[in-house]
Amino acid sequence: MTDASPESLRIAMLGSRGVLSRYSGIEVALRELCPRLAARGHQVTVYARWDGGPRATLWRGVTVLKVPAVPTKHLETLTRTALSVGHALIRGYDVVHLHAVGPALFAPLPRARGSHVIVTVQGLDWQRRKWGWLARRVLRAGEYAAARFPHATIVVSPVLKRYFDTKYHLDTVYIPNGVSLPVCREPEIIRQYGLAGQDYVLFASRLVPEKGCHHLIEAFLRLRPNLRLVIAGGAEHSDAYARRLREQAASAPAVIFVGHVEGPVLEELFSNAYLYILPSEVEGLSLSLLEAMAYGRCALVSDIPENACVVEGNLGFTFRSGDVDDLARMLAFLVAQPQLVAETGRRARAHVAQHYNWDTITDQTEALYRALVAR
Repeated sequence: MTDASPESLRIAMLGSRGVLSRYSGIEVALRELCPRLAARGHQVTVYARWDGGPRATLWRGVTVLKVPAVPTKHLETLTRTALSVGHALIRGYDVVHLHAVGPALFAPLPRARGSHVIVTVQGLDWQRRKWGWLARRVLRAGEYAAARFPHATIVVSPVLKRYFDTKYHLDTVYIPNGVSLPVCREPEIIRQYGLAGQDYVLFASRLVPEKGCHHLIEAFLRLRPNLRLVIAGGAEHSDAYARRLREQAASAPAVIFVGHVEGPVLEELFSNAYLYILPSEVEGLSLSLLEAMAYGRCALVSDIPENACVVEGNLGFTFRSGDVDDLARMLAFLVAQPQLVAETGRRARAHVAQHYNWDTITDQTEALYRALVAR
């Protein structure tokens, strides 16, 4: 490994699908963090999903290396990370930054090579219902690896910090995900869905069981408010669940599935929603929730600790996780309180602008890199 100069570090990001899409919170986070690090003079390489086309791409000063993988639910991330780690060992980066507990299994290899290794834990992936018993065992092993093998472990929420520090007797580094304060857009593109603004509630997340979209549809169908329900999200490796959701809502034209959307369409959906709802049963720190708050949307979220800590202090509302009756009750309450909804959204926007700023998060991440290299 070549010594890093004080001005520049050679940094590898592994374990994500890349920075060219917004599939999950990891990809969204890297889209914000990596260009900021590159703008500060660091050489940043992101190992990404192979999608055909050029093997290497330069994106906003970041080198994106596309790596093949076995394209199945259980093997894609592990095989892509294994190949990425093999390549990273040859390159000998100053910093190897692994994202999520599955990829953390490979942390000992770059550490033995002499790189400074960091793992960011975005959530306890073994809790997700899509995994079978064997996958859960592997992910629990990844959790252990995330705690024991890197030089530093980053967690994105106070809840995760308490969990890791207590269970593994650590002093993890709390660096949350962030959000860029957006400019709200007028409803133009979304008129194709029959939406005029302030006439729908929004669910924006992957269509996987732990996100609880089925609870939201059931509550919405019970209540049938004078609003529409827009469901924005893709269903990779969860097609059967997505089909069940569509069947569940088949009798309700007010439920609109728009699929996976990005860019101006997603921006308009966030900008013009009356209410944002996140009924998830498992989270680390939801970037979709932070984005909704940054747009000034009032949020109604399940009361799991990872969600509740974000909206505490009159920044949003909660309902009992998995309780459809309580979700319907809170939805009815907020539909009848437009002034309260608007005021809460304004407070939420101001709060995330102050406490979840990507420039500050980049400062903290860069400082950790430099401290490890200096040590």
